[in-house]
Amino acid sequence: MKRIFLFLATNIAILVVLSITMSLLGFDSLMDEQGVDLDMNALLVFSALLGFGGSLLSLMISKWTAKRFSGARVIEKPANSTEQWLCQTVERQAKQAGIKMPEVAIFDTPDVNAFATGPSRNRALVAVSSGLLASMTQDEAEAVIGHEISHVANGDMITMALIQGVVNTFVIFFSRIIGHFVDRVVFKTQQGHGPAFYITSIFAQIILGILASTIVMWFSRQREFRADAGGAQLSNKAKMIAALERLKASVGQPHLPDQMAAFGITGGIGEGIKRLFMTHPPLDERIATLRASQ
Repeated sequence: MKRIFLFLATNIAILVVLSITMSLLGFDSLMDEQGVDLDMNALLVFSALLGFGGSLLSLMISKWTAKRFSGARVIEKPANSTEQWLCQTVERQAKQAGIKMPEVAIFDTPDVNAFATGPSRNRALVAVSSGLLASMTQDEAEAVIGHEISHVANGDMITMALIQGVVNTFVIFFSRIIGHFVDRVVFKTQQGHGPAFYITSIFAQIILGILASTIVMWFSRQREFRADAGGAQLSNKAKMIAALERLKASVGQPHLPDQMAAFGITGGIGEGIKRLFMTHPPLDERIATLRASQ
């Protein structure tokens, strides 16, 4: 299962488009020192502006992309007792966590899952699957909702965007250095930059972006432990453990679309190098950590 989730995929796509646009408009020439060497200070500033710009834009459109890829339907007015209970539970837990009421949505899938996203703590979206509502008890569902509310209250998406911005900055910086090296050493360009610089830079940016995503994935795994603890506080530890046990039993079912993997509460099991690209720790680890907590 792929672990390059929607936020990362959107971020890389935005960076590539911005990079190509900047190149076509001639901004890369501003990083040349008299057309011969790279101006490292200018390159670093350029990389930071482009890197954080891509990350923050991904954050700003995160709710829109999440709804689009998951097919989530926002509950404007509860149509039945289940939707009413869901909205009331989100409202109560949001108040406990000290945040404004998020949008509440349901996405149609037999998978037992839920996710939270949004550009800020007070402009968030919490969505649960129809499969979760059908197969979990209200106590278990309450704990899952608490887990997602904790993600919002902890500002996880904002922190992820900032981390991604730093990662982007260095990816762009080193991809341009690699492109410059290939252009000068391999293709012997003496003045300005030839096609090899632009092609190599974009290719290196994509490869380095995927490799650097392991840093973002590590943060994603750590935030799951923290959100589990938060879910236990907003409901209670027994409910949270029961919810994780239920999720563990549903591992064989279909998961969220690959693009949505990091947003959901569940995660696949990875070994070896695959673990570096996991958005979630194995459920056994999460359960053991929660049992050992005070």
